[in-house]
Amino acid sequence: MAKIINAKKKFFGTDGIRGPISSKTSPDFILKLGWAAGEVFKDLGIKTFIIGKDTRISGYMLEAALQAGIISSGLNVRLVGPLPTPAISYLVSTFKSQAGIVISASHNSYEDNGIKFFDDKGQKISDEIELLIEQKISEEITVVEPERLGKAARLNDASGRYIEYCKNSLSQQISFAGLKIVLDTANGAAYDVAPKVFRELGAEVVAISNNPDGLNINKNCGSTDLNFLKKAVLDSNADFGIAFDGDGDRLIIVDSDAKALDGDDILFLLAKFKFQNQIVLGSKGVVGTDMTNKGLENAFQEMGIELVRSKVGDKYVLEKLIELGWQLGGEQSGHILYLDNVATGDAIIAAIKFLEAFLSFEKPLNEILSFKKYPQILTNIEVSDAEKIISDKNLKKLCKKIESEISEFDGKILIRKSGTEPLLRILVESNDSKVTRTYSKQLTELAKNLN
Repeated sequence: MAKIINAKKKFFGTDGIRGPISSKTSPDFILKLGWAAGEVFKDLGIKTFIIGKDTRISGYMLEAALQAGIISSGLNVRLVGPLPTPAISYLVSTFKSQAGIVISASHNSYEDNGIKFFDDKGQKISDEIELLIEQKISEEITVVEPERLGKAARLNDASGRYIEYCKNSLSQQISFAGLKIVLDTANGAAYDVAPKVFRELGAEVVAISNNPDGLNINKNCGSTDLNFLKKAVLDSNADFGIAFDGDGDRLIIVDSDAKALDGDDILFLLAKFKFQNQIVLGSKGVVGTDMTNKGLENAFQEMGIELVRSKVGDKYVLEKLIELGWQLGGEQSGHILYLDNVATGDAIIAAIKFLEAFLSFEKPLNEILSFKKYPQILTNIEVSDAEKIISDKNLKKLCKKIESEISEFDGKILIRKSGTEPLLRILVESNDSKVTRTYSKQLTELAKNLN
């Protein structure tokens, strides 16, 4: 079945607000955003924002602008410096009447930056709250009376709290002693805490891309570029390599042969371990997205596990998990939600649970990951106006034609605007590699001609 998805919100995408600091996330806009968010969250009973960030150079500038806006609304600020996005989620959940903000553009290069919000439960805010903030942005800033201005302070030992929290997610019966792991922290937010977590759990750790300078975040490293990690795994004869993105909420794993394991692979192993070992009673279900490989769905079906799909974006995976009362979900991109332990995507904890499951099976990895993926091609096209291309009658006509034909091969197409970058994403999948390639080429060529 074909799906064409169009975004409706003005500022927020699938993972907060993100874009170039010269335009979309400029200091004046971020100041306004801080005030608007303060006004909205104040009405929700929030008194303080905990603010974290990744390592990109613009973080200092936007941190100052953001806290100025928040303080002008009458709310307080607690600063924690560079920490993974899920660390902010965790910290927020341990305090009353506090929400969280992360200054990060995730896997984007240093020229971009972004803002993510968390509610008082440590969950990403809903579309409804995002729309309320957007409405406020259109209003003039009104500063509260001087005696009602908020205050800013540092939150001490935030990283230490988070490290202990991550370590406690590992079963007491399991040790990582004897495992050799290469960690690629993308010169990002996990550069300090991730190596400490795995070393303290007993693993031998080789840390790479862990020297941020403000400009090298995600540069030829991390979850979007695995070449450096693959070489390091082979050179060091490691058991696994783990690549994080810039803000530490998603991961890609590389095995000892330098084969990459994406979010679908990770989700399969976690689900197999979770349900075969009856860790959690109740419905045997996993939430994926519209991009989740059909081969994974078929494998789950054979195991008696239901797969339910959400819209693309880990916040939508979370919403569906909460709706169904399930605990496990994720995206192909490496956002993994393991609600037994955490309220949002957490790459460090997902890696811990993956290694725990692997060690528990006591089998070679290729025997554990025993499912066959459908041939799938994802093409990203840089565009100036994704909505225009998506709405084009010729593209719609071609999609309708392909939809009627690809169904014979148990296939699907998905065309959507990226919620994080100026890209049009075209996904084609079927049980036949030639068919997948043919339709992918047709859609890609037409989209490029329309650009």
